Amino acid sequence: MATPSIKSTYVMDMATMQALERIARHWKVSKSEALRQAIRAAAEQPLPDAGEALRALDELQRSLKLTPSAARAWARAVRRERAATSRRSETRGG
Repeated sequence: MATPSIKSTYVMDMATMQALERIARHWKVSKSEALRQAIRAAAEQPLPDAGEALRALDELQRSLKLTPSAARAWARAVRRERAATSRRSETRGG
């Protein structure tokens, strides 16, 4: 019994398409089969735990003693630096 299939259209950038073509040639399968195999392989991988990433960020911020007021001060300093850099570029014609 044949496996039912669904035709779909996807837009890929040139580098992705070239990578798919290389993989298909290497595996000696069609581009469609290479794409199916790649998707199956990716689906078998555990999905990242968003909570784990947030815990890591919280831990990093604690280790840096990054308080809300310190974060605001850093953001103000960065904005001033970017504005100054932008003004210098404009006066040089850049």
